[in-house]
Amino acid sequence: MSVDEKIRRIRSGLKKAYGLLRSCHVCPRKCGVNRLIGEMGICGMGFHPVVSSDNLHHGEEPPISGSRGSGTIFLTGCNLGCVFCQNYPISHLLHGRKITIPQLASMMLRLQKARAHNINFVTPTHFAPQIMGALLIAYKHGLEIPIVYNCGGYESLEMLRLWDGIIDIYMPDMKYSDPKMSEKYAYAPDYPEINREAIREMFRQVGNLQLDDSGIATSGLLIRHLVLPENIAGSEKILRFISEDISRNTYISFMSQYFPAHKALDMAPLDRPLTRSEYEQAKSFLEFFGLQRGWVQN
Repeated sequence: MSVDEKIRRIRSGLKKAYGLLRSCHVCPRKCGVNRLIGEMGICGMGFHPVVSSDNLHHGEEPPISGSRGSGTIFLTGCNLGCVFCQNYPISHLLHGRKITIPQLASMMLRLQKARAHNINFVTPTHFAPQIMGALLIAYKHGLEIPIVYNCGGYESLEMLRLWDGIIDIYMPDMKYSDPKMSEKYAYAPDYPEINREAIREMFRQVGNLQLDDSGIATSGLLIRHLVLPENIAGSEKILRFISEDISRNTYISFMSQYFPAHKALDMAPLDRPLTRSEYEQAKSFLEFFGLQRGWVQN
């Protein structure tokens, strides 16, 4: 999609996007506060973006970080309540600094000047309209690298559809397949249903992950899945869904890096790391369902 077309699409959808902040329904929580005047949502945030960091990040998946790094902008707050969140100082304790929308645009331009392969918004869901507004400014001032939407996968279809033709790379989590688990560990019993609808919409917009001649992602879908102790995440059902409902060519980052953090320190069985056998069992379903693209961890 050309920059001119992205600008056109943002102009077309921006008023509606900002309207979602009044009686807020930017995300599936639909908490109903007026964030346009600074009222705080369930995410812990009002109107102004809050950013915990903006830098070149080399720890993402290889097509995202590449050789020069991903231009990562880490947003404070979250619309999920995962008890084991490994970034809980940012997502739950709300560490970060308040900025303006033009300042957010300036961050993108600075990261592009630093030769980032992309602009990578981490936990962007609750600030989606503000990010859209900042992108309009940034595009007008020369932004041209791909945009990565790096999220927990708990997304409003209404907001996602406004991103059509603007977001280049979707990088969502698929965290849980069982409503009982997502209610217990993220306070979101509707997560599996909402998550699957969101993944379908993301794939409709961008398709399978596309790489350039250097192996750097230019567009498409990359799904992350964190395997949890005692199969709390429901890995088999998630992989079956990807294989049967999305595409066997989907790139999957299949992660074994779980460790106890935040409230999980006192919640068995999440109070221990993942075992090798638990990960190997979950990993076996990748082959079973014909999912061969992506990355596994030791």
